[in-house]
Amino acid sequence: MRSIDSFVRRPGVRVAPALFVAALVGTVVWLAGVPVGGQEAAPALNPAIVPTTEWLPPAVDLPDAVAATEAEMKAYAEVVPGSSVQFDMMPIPGGVFTMGSPDGEAGRKPSEGPQFQAQIEPFWMGRYEVKWEEYDLWGMGVDKDRRKADTGEPTEWDRLADAITMPTPPYLDMSFGMGRQGYPAICMTQFAAKVYCKWLSAKTGRYYRLPTEAEWEYACRAGSTTAYCFGDDPAQLGDYAWYFENSSDNTHPPGQKQPNAWGLYDMHGNVLEWVLDKFTADGYTVPAEQPAKGYMEMPDKEWGRVVRGGCYSSDAAELRSASRVGSVSSWKQNDPQIPQSIWYLTDAYHVGFRIVRPLNPPSAEEVGKYDVDADQQKRYETYPRNRGY
Repeated sequence: MRSIDSFVRRPGVRVAPALFVAALVGTVVWLAGVPVGGQEAAPALNPAIVPTTEWLPPAVDLPDAVAATEAEMKAYAEVVPGSSVQFDMMPIPGGVFTMGSPDGEAGRKPSEGPQFQAQIEPFWMGRYEVKWEEYDLWGMGVDKDRRKADTGEPTEWDRLADAITMPTPPYLDMSFGMGRQGYPAICMTQFAAKVYCKWLSAKTGRYYRLPTEAEWEYACRAGSTTAYCFGDDPAQLGDYAWYFENSSDNTHPPGQKQPNAWGLYDMHGNVLEWVLDKFTADGYTVPAEQPAKGYMEMPDKEWGRVVRGGCYSSDAAELRSASRVGSVSSWKQNDPQIPQSIWYLTDAYHVGFRIVRPLNPPSAEEVGKYDVDADQQKRYETYPRNRGY
């Protein structure tokens, strides 16, 4: 992948460092039960920290989203309650696949192996990357503002969703001039993407989360065993992906290229997508028992978290199904705050995400690995005090 220039070098973007700090002054937020800005004490149950399945409300009625078995799963369109914003979810069948790339694959890196067999349970996955109009319902408080304007009574789902922490206000347009309406949301931390999934779960009563790395690669391959979902020839990438050769150094609205065999768009290119796992530069820790069920490498640090799929400025090799990248601290290099934001990545306008919904939500014993992890919770709890709130 080409080196990503600092966002202040993008055409038309000019930022005074003082704006980073000024935008946060006077902000009233709930962080891990810490009262801020003179508010009353937060409730004992903090849905931003407590695993989603422990407080998930009854599901909002949507017949197409109901399934008891894999055979009953179908594609469905979720309209976020109280809005006109819609996103599509595609059924992904369960199965076993070979994770990672073979030694002879062009462009292969040590982090992509050794190959092993992984067993994947059925789930739904977003047809497209999450768009700004979806993300802003939570991230910019559009959902709350709309209800205030309508002067309508909040539902039980609204009340629960409202209890989930919003990001602090952004200091500028976080699309960095690349497009907003209809474009993929970018520049959020993995933690912010996780909390968005919690908010969405509260609004719908359906358990949404980020995919594991194994789920993401399985869905990207869509039954293929080649370098890309469509084969091994990078000359065909232009039909499926926005990347260095055709993107004009910009993101594009999802869905303009051809989908893979399971109906997913932009799994190659456009924006890198957050998954849940820790990045291991020297390769996978191969499970002793194979096929490995529920494979995931749980992260324990702020950086070194995996993003997948390549982006609009990636070379062809970085768009391969097995290609993986770890997050790095330079993605916040132009954030002058102390401490730096837990919500925004000032220099990762190539990073977004898409969501999944497992057919069978995790048990109480395993749910923690899919939720806010210990490192993220610590940063979340100390952020207001370290910011002087």
